[in-house]
Amino acid sequence: MIELEGVPELIDPVMVAAFEGWNDAGDAASTAVAHLDREWKGEVFAALDAEDYYDFQVNRPTVWLDNGVRKITWPTTRLSVVRVGGDKPRDLVLVRGIEPSMRWRSFCNELLGFAHELGVEMVVVLGALLGDTPHTRPVPVSGVTSDPDLARTMDLEETRYEGPTGIVGILQEACTHAGVPAVSLWAAVPHYVSQPPNPKATLALLNRLEDLIGLRIPLGELPEDARAWQLGVDQLAAEDSEVAEYVQTLEEARDTAELPEASGEAIAREFERYLRRREPGSAPPPGGHATESGDATYLRDTSSGRTRPPKPIRPEAGPGQPGGPGQPDPVKPPSDGPDDRSGDSGTADNRPDDEPDGNGPDSGPADGDGADGPHSQD
Repeated sequence: MIELEGVPELIDPVMVAAFEGWNDAGDAASTAVAHLDREWKGEVFAALDAEDYYDFQVNRPTVWLDNGVRKITWPTTRLSVVRVGGDKPRDLVLVRGIEPSMRWRSFCNELLGFAHELGVEMVVVLGALLGDTPHTRPVPVSGVTSDPDLARTMDLEETRYEGPTGIVGILQEACTHAGVPAVSLWAAVPHYVSQPPNPKATLALLNRLEDLIGLRIPLGELPEDARAWQLGVDQLAAEDSEVAEYVQTLEEARDTAELPEASGEAIAREFERYLRRREPGSAPPPGGHATESGDATYLRDTSSGRTRPPKPIRPEAGPGQPGGPGQPDPVKPPSDGPDDRSGDSGTADNRPDDEPDGNGPDSGPADGDGADGPHSQD
């Protein structure tokens, strides 16, 4: 049994997760969860055993000195809890870690075990991908789910994607098979300036999360950081006429694609979102508790004494992406078209690894907690 000593009974909890690595272009998703943890002063209550899920030759531990005493920080996934006050207080369970190197099904089952014990109503997984999107335009953020009812009630897209996937896609499917409502939010990061950090993409993810769960998120210095980031990229792009021309091409393609959406209804939706941000609180989203009935029945692990949910159905294609782990150079367009490292077009309209009509995010490395090597592509 998972014991959660010191964790109070939670109020309408939502689990928000992000993982460094394959599904975290520009570190946008993991930085978003780190921002929530910092702004709301999260308290870590659990960490997964690093021995079970990580290859230490890929994600290396770090050694550091604490008052002359040498200590080791192991790469892992940690869970913290934050309480958001206001007229209608609610709790968030924050999951931040590195995409595991092995035992993905056990990894997801362990996270679902915590979700069950804490009464989590919904799981939101954040991700970021590289795409043909200009840095001068708003960051596209798409929301997808495998639950048709959730897609209808929360105005999300029901995923139809088939192909290689990462831990974001696997965790979403594990939640679905366990009867826990799950949503993935994806931000598209310009492939020609993919190096972290990308505060503009992080800000876009937090804005979409705010709309989804009905909570006002303190943004701190993120809006200013996002403006500074865009100005910096503008200056770098202006120094190279080839880059400037390529960015203009992306802008024209984006504006043409989005022209039908520039309607009165779309403008009204944006204005309503702005007004909601100025209000102290709003109603929580729909969603059911993770229960012990039906597909969410938990099985006992006799070796550890814990309970765990049944293993999710293994997808037809294993997690990971074919191709090397290289990232494109900063602010440099490709010589013969958009970045296409895995045979996919990588356009802004394409969907991430668990979305329909698209392709997985780029397999570029992202530094983990103490990692000094590339992340696993398993």
